Amino acid sequence: MKVIYTYTDEAPALATHSFLPIVEAFAGKAGVDVETRDISLAARILAQFPHRLTDAQRVPDSLAELGELAKTSAANIIKLPNISASIPQLKAAIAELKSAGYDIPEYPEDPQTDEERGSRAAYDAVKGSAVNPVLREGNSDRRAPASVKNFARKHPHSMGKWSADSASHVATMTDGDFRHSEASVTIGEPAELRIEHVAADGTVTVLKPSLPVQAGEIVDAAVMRQNALNAFLAEQIADAKATGVLFSVHLKATMMKVSDPILFGHAVTQYFADVFDRYGEDLASVGADPNDGLASVLTALSKLPAEKREAIEKGITATYESGPSLAMVDSDRGITNLHVPSDVIVDASMPAAIRSSGQMWNAKGELQDAKFVIPDSSYAALYAETVDFCREHGAFDPTTMGTTPNVGLMAQKAEEYGSHDKTFEIAAAGTVRVVRNDGDGSGTVLLEHEVAEGDVWRACQTKDAPIRNWVELAVSRARATGAPAVFWLDETRGHDAEVLKKVREYLADADTDSLTIEILPVAEATRYTLERAKRGEDTISVTGNVLRDYLTDLFPIMELGTSAKMLSIVPLMNGGGLFETGAGGSAPKHVQQLVKENHLRWDSLGEFLALAVSLEFLAEKSDNPRAALLGRALDDATGKLLEDGKSPSRKVGQLDNRGSHFYLALYWAQAMAEQPDDDELAKIFAPLAERLAADEATIVGELNGVQGTPVDLGGYYYVDKARADEVMRPSPTFNAAITEF
Repeated sequence: MKVIYTYTDEAPALATHSFLPIVEAFAGKAGVDVETRDISLAARILAQFPHRLTDAQRVPDSLAELGELAKTSAANIIKLPNISASIPQLKAAIAELKSAGYDIPEYPEDPQTDEERGSRAAYDAVKGSAVNPVLREGNSDRRAPASVKNFARKHPHSMGKWSADSASHVATMTDGDFRHSEASVTIGEPAELRIEHVAADGTVTVLKPSLPVQAGEIVDAAVMRQNALNAFLAEQIADAKATGVLFSVHLKATMMKVSDPILFGHAVTQYFADVFDRYGEDLASVGADPNDGLASVLTALSKLPAEKREAIEKGITATYESGPSLAMVDSDRGITNLHVPSDVIVDASMPAAIRSSGQMWNAKGELQDAKFVIPDSSYAALYAETVDFCREHGAFDPTTMGTTPNVGLMAQKAEEYGSHDKTFEIAAAGTVRVVRNDGDGSGTVLLEHEVAEGDVWRACQTKDAPIRNWVELAVSRARATGAPAVFWLDETRGHDAEVLKKVREYLADADTDSLTIEILPVAEATRYTLERAKRGEDTISVTGNVLRDYLTDLFPIMELGTSAKMLSIVPLMNGGGLFETGAGGSAPKHVQQLVKENHLRWDSLGEFLALAVSLEFLAEKSDNPRAALLGRALDDATGKLLEDGKSPSRKVGQLDNRGSHFYLALYWAQAMAEQPDDDELAKIFAPLAERLAADEATIVGELNGVQGTPVDLGGYYYVDKARADEVMRPSPTFNAAITEF
């Protein structure tokens, strides 16, 4: 077994240039092979078009390779955060690659030819969260390592003070959304389904001809009704104006890459309703797509005649003045909540607001109470209850609050995160139905919805084996920790009701004696968990795929100050392991700072934690005790790094990611030299430990001394790796020590 270390995007990719040489050097002494696979956005794009590239330009489809590996017991994959590309990001990456000489097609907005449709399908396979569903052939076990939790308690991060008079609140739909229209069925025998639209005149259009399903698989269908959504948004915009709070929309256009950009577009058009009512055809004529955000609309204005462009710009300015104030992503640059759909991701934006006194930034760069608009009500209660709880009880205290690990159902594209290929914006009124192909041209209708033009309809699948594995993992974690395990499931929701039938059956088969197992809907589960956390008690959240994402940002940000410090283990169902390095995203602002002043503040703690458990996993699988020693020593080094305050600083001229890697290497070498279990290995590491300690001042001086001036990486989405090596390894003394080792 080998360790596969993924090369991804933005800050974690740059950090890899610094950290990976250390990993390869240390692992080699323990007989561990480390290989890399490039699953960056740029590499995934290029892998779609080998026929258009030269031999020198072609790259392997490493994501597909790892997807197959994840289905085997040989998998030992360390997965770093990657870009979940929105359309603007995808277009920017395409433009960068084309300018670098790669003959790839433009992104076809409205494909007309077979070639354009093929290109669009290829790009659709890359956009959004295209990586995680491929690799996640297991369920999720996310928790705060004891060393990290203890450090947070000793050195608490700041938490904004809450006021009992806070006007901040969550607004969500009460009808006409996915939650209230959801229908669900469990399939008895293996079958092939199809999804079709039946128009008012009886015309049948097949939306998806073949949808294979397994015995015991749960299939859901739901619809977001355009008229209800627009009425809700208009009502919330008016209320935000009347009450004087910021208007903000919180979606997940990266992971829900088909449905949520459409919902985001409705928010843009409703906020600027007068502009789109008056100039909608003009905007459409130059490709201004509100689904891509206000920034895309503003960019497209340059294609209009000056008179028309100026009239629209005046209309936008007038809307800013007459409408409610918008929450800002970047007050200094005038970037609003509605500019780019990928800028405001609900599981990042909501925890950040809750940590900041329940407020968001306004145009003046000041914090202000806000209306948090989360259109679909399926999971909005998580944030609504948390906002209400903090208003009543005040901010959580990181020095005393309990921890909330998560066991998440995500294997085999479970639930909404696997719905992309079954999500459709409806072109005409009629009925959408899920039909079982009965083999004689007929079919049995399993699920159906009346739909109107512009509605968003989607179907989801959840297989039986992942549910059984999820229940077993939850029981195992409850047994290992003694903490209550709470299944966040709502009997009144179609999907959850079907899941609950299986959960109760599989719990009955498990040994749950002396364990506390609860089943609660979202609002009650949130209150239960918050109350326990406030008392300093731990609670295991056992959730579906979406709530897994939401909770493993919300609670770590309150507990630890960041979700990037979580240990994220995915025990793959066929015996392999996937180790994810936190949930902190790929940090584009960190890259901006590096380019501007050669300081990378990315914290590789997630990589350290994931590598340690990966080495321990390999040791057990391969009977390699030296790998186990290496993993334990890495844990010790990580603890010392935290205690000694050697994590990256935000300020130029101080220790950054590269300096943090040096101290990790120093402490790791010292831990290996001092361990008593393998004298030969200790003697191998002792000279390196001594050399790094002796050269500490020189190395830190070299690492910090290069800061303060701009750097050129030769690209953003597809950096020049030789240049990135030079930037991320600027200490000749440290490089020589690692190379000679």
